[in-house]
Amino acid sequence: MRFLFPMPFQSLVLFVVWLLLSESIAPGHIVLAAVLAIGIPQLLRGVQVNSMAMQKSFKAVLYAIKVFGDIVFANFEVAVQVLGPSKHLKPGFFAIPLDLKGEFPITILASTICLTPGTVSAEVSSDQKWLYVHALHLVDEAAAIEGIKTRYEKPLKEIFGC
Repeated sequence: MRFLFPMPFQSLVLFVVWLLLSESIAPGHIVLAAVLAIGIPQLLRGVQVNSMAMQKSFKAVLYAIKVFGDIVFANFEVAVQVLGPSKHLKPGFFAIPLDLKGEFPITILASTICLTPGTVSAEVSSDQKWLYVHALHLVDEAAAIEGIKTRYEKPLKEIFGC
């Protein structure tokens, strides 16, 4: 069974998404959805990467809710900053020392920072010990670093057990 479905969850998602996108459960669409759900994971079997498993799935859900709330709040904050006088903005770069281990958790942290309006992850150092971030309005570098470490990095360390 693992040979036919190397990524069973992804196959199920592909099947359902195809049917939703086609807005039809006609036999032809069901067959095409099944072919895609089996074929695409078969094609990707060789490039599948073993990523770190989540240790605490419930905390991951809470993390996602927190990030969603931060995105909504930051949108309003950035709108006020952008619509105000641009001379009050103080853009800047800063480096966050990383306690996370592994490419996947670091990628999640960098993506979280990019998703939150007003900040962009620019680069991860080659030794994966620093994450460079650009902020639209950087008043206190130490506070920005501490905020990201406590709000995002600490929960990710718990979720991935690293």
